Amino acid sequence: MDAKVLESFPAGAPRGSWPAEEYAAQRRAEGQQATVVMDIKDDAFLVVVPTADSD
Repeated sequence: MDAKVLESFPAGAPRGSWPAEEYAAQRRAEGQQATVVMDIKDDAFLVVVPTADSD
């Protein structure tokens, strides 16, 4: 699956704070298929949406 990164959030958010999940929920409310994934290399959460395959 190809995906476009909408936003990146540091993984070190304060306890009880889920900014990536909140951002993704707002995008889903707007009709986008936003998902949160972990970028382990950069220690960040990414909010991504699928892109159309070029095939």
